[in-house]
Amino acid sequence: MTDFVTPQKMAEMIPSGCKLGLAPDDYAAAPGLVRMLIERGIRDLHVVCAPIGGMQVDMLIGAGAVATLETSAVSLGEAGGAPCFSRAVRDGAIRLRDATCPAVFAGLSAAEKGVPFMPIRGIIGSDVLKKRDDWKLISNPFDDGEKIVAVSAIQPDIALFHAPEADRFGNVRLGRRREVMLLAHASKQAFVTVERISEVSLLDDEKMAAGVLPAIYVSAVAELKNGGWPTGLYAEYPRDGQEVEKYARAARSPEGFQAYIRCSRSAA
Repeated sequence: MTDFVTPQKMAEMIPSGCKLGLAPDDYAAAPGLVRMLIERGIRDLHVVCAPIGGMQVDMLIGAGAVATLETSAVSLGEAGGAPCFSRAVRDGAIRLRDATCPAVFAGLSAAEKGVPFMPIRGIIGSDVLKKRDDWKLISNPFDDGEKIVAVSAIQPDIALFHAPEADRFGNVRLGRRREVMLLAHASKQAFVTVERISEVSLLDDEKMAAGVLPAIYVSAVAELKNGGWPTGLYAEYPRDGQEVEKYARAARSPEGFQAYIRCSRSAA
């Protein structure tokens, strides 16, 4: 059964030290909820990006909340590189498990299907493969002359993302964002903030049902209007480019990052 909670309660339900799966920008975790995690002093997160991270991931790194990061990239998009991520990698402040988009999806797909690994081919011969001792180069069991890479399953403890709508039964509308659906299927729990809660079942409409995450995969829902600001929400409202650029400038230094977080808290 899905719990309906406040955003503050949802933030309290995410413990330090957990493996936290985050969706990509414009369906990512609500930045307001990320600020609540930072204010709580959350620590030692193992963050899994599905498959890339944005401002939310950079904020968690800047706040010292991330111990391990598994991702194919962290970027602020048109605002440029992610300053706190770059600084943490340069200083060795986080353990980085470098990946590629197909490898992240393969690991999540393995967890979704309940198998220990998923085979892929494209990273054979790459430096990325050399850095991942949890990925194995093995023979194709159907053709000993071919090598494939076994990517270990990735199962986050909690998937956290923001979506347009949930209903009172706990079903969540995701539309065509299949990577978010995959992340929710692969994770032990899914916590979702939404713009609004509908009184009508989202699964009743046959045309809409294929894009709806059933409540069986949703542990908690919290209503958080305009929760995607400033990173935006797909098909609902665009990103606030000026605000993301403001963050990018501020986060170039640890002091600037801390000042931005304090100002954001005041604005909230």
